[in-house]
Amino acid sequence: MAIIELFLWILQFGLGIGLIVLVLVHSGRGGGLSDMFGGGLGASAAGSTVMEKNLDRITVVVALLFAFNTLIMAMLLDV
Repeated sequence: MAIIELFLWILQFGLGIGLIVLVLVHSGRGGGLSDMFGGGLGASAAGSTVMEKNLDRITVVVALLFAFNTLIMAMLLDV
């Protein structure tokens, strides 16, 4: 069982670092507080590039893998 635990911890660490990097790579779309009050409608209505869409998809997949790995660790390791 120790090998599975070690694998899950290494996977969790890798997914966590990967998720942090992916979130930081995203370009900022906001204009600060003006977006909160509806001032950034023109910027959000513009279409995003294919690269940004793929980055969004990869980020969602890594986030889901991170969440599922967290649940698996919680069930198996009984922490």
